[in-house]
Amino acid sequence: MAADSEPEQVRLRVHGAPDQATVVYLPGLHGDWTLVGAFRLALGGQVRFVEMTYPRTVTWTLEDYAAGIERALAEAGIASGWVLAESFGCQVAWPLVARQRFHAAGLILAGGFGRYPLRWAVRLSERLCGRVSLALLTRVLFGYARMLRWRYGNSPDLAASLREFLERRTEADRQAAVHRLRLIAGNHPEDLVRRIQVPVHALTGFVDPVVPWPFVRCWLRRNCPNLRSYRIIWGSDHNVLGTAPRRAAQQVLAWMQ
Repeated sequence: MAADSEPEQVRLRVHGAPDQATVVYLPGLHGDWTLVGAFRLALGGQVRFVEMTYPRTVTWTLEDYAAGIERALAEAGIASGWVLAESFGCQVAWPLVARQRFHAAGLILAGGFGRYPLRWAVRLSERLCGRVSLALLTRVLFGYARMLRWRYGNSPDLAASLREFLERRTEADRQAAVHRLRLIAGNHPEDLVRRIQVPVHALTGFVDPVVPWPFVRCWLRRNCPNLRSYRIIWGSDHNVLGTAPRRAAQQVLAWMQ
């Protein structure tokens, strides 16, 4: 059963025309499309952008996530495209791309990783997230949303996304995030990563205490034969798509050429 009354299915939102090159965005730990608006706008309508929201499940495995995404894409008539996986989304991307039921042209990691380099940190985050009160979490998130609103101005689209971001932070959402942390801590994707047959690129912010990129880059160079490039954006952080949307969009479009 899901953590609330939502059906256990992936929801899609598609921007752009079917004849455009397709980018399928897999969100991070927060599990939805609410923080990718600035990046989508920075793409300037040059691609068909498919964004999604995961169900608030506390039972799905990473393979279940991949299968759920495949079903949603198939129902929408989307059979191929580039996969853009942010943070936790990369843990779903490895099985999604390796299964080859969705025909990925390439995989781009944004603040992503293979095997998480600091397992103790994930376990600690899981315990803290599981114990913190929803009231305290909400206050922290309101502060984060105000910072984003100040940073990106008064765009109506982004303001609506931030409102949705706050509205979705419920108790069920917190439980789902704790479950996703458990999936990260228990994942050993080495075999899947070595099986990836498409080009793999990685994008990260220079200041990233959440996913320390020096460890990640070394791991990918050892375990991912199809890793083509690893780009670090100075002045950005873990949420590289949100804190450096223009530079990130330019790089993603360049890799897709």
